[in-house]
Amino acid sequence: MNPAALNVVLVDPEIPPNTGNIARTCAATKLSLHLVGSLGFQLTDRHLKRAGLDYWEHVDLHYHTDFATLVAGQPQARFIYTSARRGQILWDFAFAQGDWLVFGSESRGLPQNLLGPEQSVVTVPVYGQVRSLNLANAVAVVVYEALRQLQTGPSLPS
Repeated sequence: MNPAALNVVLVDPEIPPNTGNIARTCAATKLSLHLVGSLGFQLTDRHLKRAGLDYWEHVDLHYHTDFATLVAGQPQARFIYTSARRGQILWDFAFAQGDWLVFGSESRGLPQNLLGPEQSVVTVPVYGQVRSLNLANAVAVVVYEALRQLQTGPSLPS
């Protein structure tokens, strides 16, 4: 486990290769991955496994039936919600050790009823003519910005 003890949470992920790539990012950064709700695939999906390559044994993977169950099991946690449409730009946000980084599905994002208070919502700015980044890319950007701020990322090999 990374000393930052950040957690990545995917609510209702739909696309196996995205989840596989996110799992690979979690393995590379030693962060826990929490899958929540209905998955748009089986955990045995070959595309999911292929995107994660042979790193699955290094992923601290958890499954939760719904978001309320996850939150109830983590009463002291600070959940940071991501949105393509609103929130503080992620580099203006102060991440903290132990944050739970919450991402929605590829087609819908996080449901409005799950988005937390405005001060707990971050966004990755998009300046071009696209609606948002690919989910796996957005997760990587947010994770590495949080680790940069906390300066606890894995050391580079010599």
